[in-house]
Amino acid sequence: MSTPLIVGIGGTTRPGSSSELAVRTTLSAAERRGADTEHFGGTFLASLPHYAPENPDRTSAQRTLVEAVRAADGIVIGSPGYHGGVSGLVKNALDLLEDLRDDERVYFDGRAVGLLVTAAGWQACGTTLTALRNTVHAMRGWPTPLGVTLNSAQTRLFDTDGTCLDATAAAQLGLLGEQVHGFAVRQGRPAPAGAVRAA
Repeated sequence: MSTPLIVGIGGTTRPGSSSELAVRTTLSAAERRGADTEHFGGTFLASLPHYAPENPDRTSAQRTLVEAVRAADGIVIGSPGYHGGVSGLVKNALDLLEDLRDDERVYFDGRAVGLLVTAAGWQACGTTLTALRNTVHAMRGWPTPLGVTLNSAQTRLFDTDGTCLDATAAAQLGLLGEQVHGFAVRQGRPAPAGAVRAA
């Protein structure tokens, strides 16, 4: 396959939020493996109107997100854990991807989706990661084996320049990016000679 495209979605209305920087860190790991990446962060997500299924008209920003995910070979989604669940900004972006329902490759079909959550406590980390995995399954994607949860109440995770300060978190985010990239590359390779594909 050509260079895989990994699309990241995640952030908050606060510039430099931990969830946004965690998505960037994950995408950087995929880039080091040779991927092209595109990140839709908090400022972009906040510009999206509320998803309205009865209204077929889309803004330029909405079309940009949908087209990027349509072209993606892998996806990374990061959300803060707000009251134990996915943030409104991230959920609105995922709702918009209902526009992929009639594609030949519907929703996230056949693609690995790396998931990460930042929250001020482990309970919100766990419940939000579960919610994201359920959403990805409903959208026919394959959550990567690793899902990363970062407890922002326990340690300072990122420097002002976006550098991950926690060695364990940096390693996990790096592995997450590698898993998404690796799956995208393997999916793009032709089957070995003599391989039998399932009908």
